[in-house]
Formats: sequence, C-alpha cells, structure tokens
Amino acid sequence: MKITDLQVIPFRVPFRPFRHGQVLDEVMGVQTLTRILTDEGVEGYYLGGEGHGDQDGLLPDDRQALERGFKPMLVGQDPFDREMFWHWMWTRNSKEHLLSVVDMALWDLQARAYDLPLYKLLGGARDKVKAYASTYPNMASPEGYAEHALACKERGYTHYKIHPYYFYDPVTGKPGPGRPSNVDQDIAACRAIREAVGDDMVLSHDVWGTYRTYEDAIRMGRELERLGFYWYEHPMPEYRVQSYIKLCQELTIPVLSPEIAAGSLYTRADWIMRGASDMTRIDVLRGGITGVKKLAAVAEAFGVRCEVHMSGFANLQCLGAISEDVSQYYERGLVAPGVDYETPPPYLNAICDPMDDEGYVHLSQASGMGYDINWDYIWENRITDED
Repeated sequence: MKITDLQVIPFRVPFRPFRHGQVLDEVMGVQTLTRILTDEGVEGYYLGGEGHGDQDGLLPDDRQALERGFKPMLVGQDPFDREMFWHWMWTRNSKEHLLSVVDMALWDLQARAYDLPLYKLLGGARDKVKAYASTYPNMASPEGYAEHALACKERGYTHYKIHPYYFYDPVTGKPGPGRPSNVDQDIAACRAIREAVGDDMVLSHDVWGTYRTYEDAIRMGRELERLGFYWYEHPMPEYRVQSYIKLCQELTIPVLSPEIAAGSLYTRADWIMRGASDMTRIDVLRGGITGVKKLAAVAEAFGVRCEVHMSGFANLQCLGAISEDVSQYYERGLVAPGVDYETPPPYLNAICDPMDDEGYVHLSQASGMGYDINWDYIWENRITDED
C-alpha cells in the first residue's frame, strides 16, 4: 500500500459562540477535513487541527503547508510507517499541530484498513472512560457556577472542573486586560461550588496560566487544598519553570502542567524530571496520537498521572488505550448553561463522546477514529479557490 495524495478540505459550518456568560448569535466558521488517500482505496481522516479539540479548522497558511510541504514527503510512502514520518517531521522543525494532524490521519487510516476501532489497534485498555464537565471561563457569578456544578452532578458527572475568571472583570461584567488576577472572585466561585455539590464530587481548577505572580498562585493553591480539590491546573505561565518547581514543593494539591507548552513529550518529560509538575498533561495536537502514547509510557514509568487535555475523537481513542491508573479522566466540554453539547455538528451524524448516567463516556466501536461523517454536508459546503 502506498500513499497517493494528501488533501485538506475546508468547508463552512455554523456555530454559536459562548462568551462572558452568554450564548451568542449563530455565526459561520470554517472546519477542515484532512484526508490521506492510498492506491488500495483505504483512506484516513482528521477533522480540525486548530484551537480547541476537533472543533476548529486549519487556517489557510496551514492548509497550504500540508498540501505543499508535507504532501511531497508522504506520497509514494507506506502509510503504516508512522514512526518514521513522526521523526522526519520533528527533524524538519514542522509546526507541532500540523505534524500531529498528519500523524492522526495516518493512525485513522491503518485502523480503517484493519476494520478496528483505533483504541483497539493502539492496544485496548478500556471501552469507557470517566468524564468530567469542563466549563467555559467567565461563565457566571459564583452562585451561577455553583448552580451549574450541581446540575452537572445531577446529570451524572462525578468530576467538575472550573475555568474561572480571566481577561474579564466579574464585578463589572466586562472584558479586561487580565491584570490584576481575579483571585478573590475565583476563591468565591470555588467555595460556592464546593458548598453546592458537597464533599463527594471531585473538583479541579484550571486558570490557564493567568496568575501572573507566584503569590497569586500559592494563595489560590492553599484555598484549593482547604476545599479538597483534586488538581490545580496550569496556574502560571509555563515558561516560568522554576516557579512551578517551587509551587510543587510548597503545595500538597497536585499541580497539573504543562498544558500548552510546545515540545510534546520531550518538554513534559523534562518537567517530570525537574519536579515542576505532580501530574503531566498533553493532547493530540502536541505530537499526535504517537506523542500521547509515548508520554503516557513515560508517565507510567515515573508513577505519575498523565491526564489528557481537551475533548475530541482522537483524545478519547488514546484514553481507550491507556490504563486508568495513568490517565483517569476524559475532559468533556467546554460546557456552560445554554450550550448544546449533545447535538452533533452538521458534518457529523453523531457526537464522539456520548455519556451515560454514571458519568462514563463510551468509545465508538466503528473502525478508525469513530467518525460518522456526513459527506453530503461537507461537499455542499466546501470552500473552493473561487470563494
């Protein structure tokens, strides 16, 4: 089998943004389908590649980079030689999310060739994963966060993660520059949530690196310890590694990082060795499925958790192939009051992560990534050079 083509298909898709506590009017965005073809008719796909999860399509420059730069490297090669391609792409200093897209489309291709769910090809460990509700930031007042957390508990979630207030003033309800940090309001929200859901619900806190001082980070960490939170995610900018080392030494709550730092497993292995994180973090846009699997093995060897970042088909397939002792949870969301998370986008016939009443997401048993693609929608809404 040989690769004959790599295509990136952009198409229009409507969505409703959520911002500063409100679901906004529908707007049109762009999604992309990366498609790798072979001379035996087997194909591999990846939807998305930019931003959060699978939801955001590749930008025009990145689409051109795949079709003009990556395609000549792949055409004529055996599509099962993913490891070779993965090292080629790192050697070329390829953009991390683009090498990830190629890696995932190739994994999808091989799983389709063998008519297996991808997690089975990777080495199945489980067919369902505990999920946590992951909120939008700046979602509501502290009382609103508490009401939403309680609703999520009643829905079946056993774990709720707060993205609190940043680049937003929760007192005035208006966007802000992100300085100073909203530690007082963040603490108020966390206290209200714990009081609402009781002691039996797992809670976590992710401020997306916006505590700009160590003092803010340690103050919030102490409060999270008092409230019995499970993990403290990405509290400070991730280029301040020494501050993370100090924070891990001072706190008993596990610090989960790095979240968005470049360098895939290489950066994260260094953080583990230096004691800059108690739990490590990665997703499939930071090295592809290959990168996630490699880091999970490193984390297992060192006896630390490797919690996979973001929702999406590929992240979920990875979790199905990793022991719960290493990666415990699937990040379901982002969620908020009024956000419809259960309806698939028009280019899919089913969502990737249906959840049961006990808080478990079940993996698809379809071949490959698990996509149920509405091809008619994609072709009817395809963006061409003339558009």
